[in-house]
Amino acid sequence: MSLQPHSVATPDEHVVTAREALEPLYLHLEQEAEAKLVAAALRAGWSAEEALSAIDDLKLEDMQAIARRKS
Repeated sequence: MSLQPHSVATPDEHVVTAREALEPLYLHLEQEAEAKLVAAALRAGWSAEEALSAIDDLKLEDMQAIARRKS
C-alpha cells in the first residue's frame, strides 16, 4: 500500500473545524496502518485474530496514555 495523496478541505470550503477537514485523511491513514500491521503479522506467522487483538491492545494503551497526560 502506498501513501496516496489526499486533499484536506480548506477553511473556505465551509468546514467548521480543522478536525472536520482532517478526519477523512485520519481515518484513511488509520485503516491503511492497520492493514499493514495485520499483513506484517500474517507474514510473521501470526493469525489475523491475534494481530487484531494486539492492535486493539495497543490502541487501548495509547488511549490510556493520552488520558493520563490530560489528567
